[in-house]
Amino acid sequence: MPEGHTIHRLAKHHRPLLVGKAVAVSSPQGRFAGGAALLDGRTVTKVEPYGKHLWYRFDGGELLHVHLGLYGKFVEGALPAPEPRGALRIRLTTDEAYIDLRGPTACDLVTPAERRAVLDRLGPDPLRATADPDLAWARISRSRTSVGQLLMDQKVLAGVGNVYRAEALYRAGLSPFRPGRDVDRGTWDRMWADLVVLMKAGVRAGHIVTTERADRDRQRGTARREDRFYVYRRHGEPCRRCGTEVRTEVMAARNLFWCPVCQPA
Repeated sequence: MPEGHTIHRLAKHHRPLLVGKAVAVSSPQGRFAGGAALLDGRTVTKVEPYGKHLWYRFDGGELLHVHLGLYGKFVEGALPAPEPRGALRIRLTTDEAYIDLRGPTACDLVTPAERRAVLDRLGPDPLRATADPDLAWARISRSRTSVGQLLMDQKVLAGVGNVYRAEALYRAGLSPFRPGRDVDRGTWDRMWADLVVLMKAGVRAGHIVTTERADRDRQRGTARREDRFYVYRRHGEPCRRCGTEVRTEVMAARNLFWCPVCQPA
C-alpha cells in the first residue's frame, strides 16, 4: 500500500495539472458514473493530502475523496489520452493533460462532514506542517499495545506504513515489541523528528531511503535499491551495523523486520 510520502507527492504533482482548470470527468468503467456526471466541467480549486487520503475540491463545493489502498494507481500524461481500457474508475482531462485512476479502495463524492469524520479518525500526519506529535504520543504513552503495532494504526499516526515502521524503529534503536507506555518521551520525540525528515525526503525522491551513507555497501553516489533500507525485507541478511541476522514475523497483518541486537527487547 502506498505510504504517506507517495500521497503527498501525488498531490504535489496533480496541483499544477488540475488546480484552476475546468476538468472533463468520466468513468469509463461505470462505477463512478454518477459522481463523474456531477463533476464534469467543474474547476478544481484544491488538492489536499492527509496520511493515505486525497481530497480534490471543486468550485461547486464538491469533494472527491480517493484512497488508493493496495491496488489503486494513478497514471497521467499529455493529450491525446489513450483509449480507455479495462477497469478505469475515473478519468480527469484538462485542455493539456489527463489523469487516470484504477483500482482504488475509495473513489467517492463526500460532504464536508464526511471528510471531517475521516480526519477525526486519523492521527497526525508527519508531512503536514500543522501536525501535532503530542496527539500521537498521548495514544502511544497510554497503550499496552506494542509500538510496532501502534505505528501501523492510522488512528495513531497517519501515513506511516510498513516500510517507515520498520525503518523508523530501527533508526531509533527501539524494539517493535516494546509496549507503547514503556517508550520514553525523548525516544518518541526523536522518532517523530526522524519520520518528518525521512518522509519529506521520500516526497522529493519518489521512493524511500533510510540508510546513512556510511552504512551502505556502496558509499558513493545515490543509494542503490539494495542499499535503501536497514531492515525492511532484509530478513536473513546481516544487520548493516552489527552483523546480526535480521529477523521477521507478522505483526499487525504485515511482515515486520527488526534486528534483535540493535533493537533490544
